[in-house]
Amino acid sequence: MAEFLSDLKTLRARAREEIGKGPVTEAYGADLERVIQICNEALATELVCVLRYKRHQYTATGIYSEGVVAEFKEHAADEAEHADKLANRIVQLGGEPDFDPEVLAGRSHTTYDKSLDLVEMIKEDLIAERVAVSSYTEIIQWLGEGDPTTRRVFEELLADEEDHADDLRGLLERLPRDLASHANG
Repeated sequence: MAEFLSDLKTLRARAREEIGKGPVTEAYGADLERVIQICNEALATELVCVLRYKRHQYTATGIYSEGVVAEFKEHAADEAEHADKLANRIVQLGGEPDFDPEVLAGRSHTTYDKSLDLVEMIKEDLIAERVAVSSYTEIIQWLGEGDPTTRRVFEELLADEEDHADDLRGLLERLPRDLASHANG
């Protein structure tokens, strides 16, 4: 374990040397460029999720769609908040959040979906949430102690994505048997 720096004069001098780096100091222990890249990939993932949920929110129809649409709307808002958290963290780290629509889908860990069938929509959203859960778990493990702040951002996102997956699984379980029977197919 490294010894704590108790020389305040040295600590203050170091803080002044690279003031333009904001919160990124010599104590930062991760690969900064790679962390920014990963955050931009997660940003793309969240934005694609917003778009998918919004499409599903506006195109879901049928007798069982009302509650599902409310869930899609809530999840879209959550994913938009996730995108904002990631964009803010990228800027804090001295990077630029990449919102370029031409490359979003290519950087996203999840895919966009054009399903019009309610059960298929739920299934595709559940698959996307499961991909996010896996990706964010791996990112958290990779970050370790190198960047505890970014790790906490991903831990918050992971908790929400797990809740979303649980919500979607619950929706599939509550559908009438005849509808849900093709949910397991």
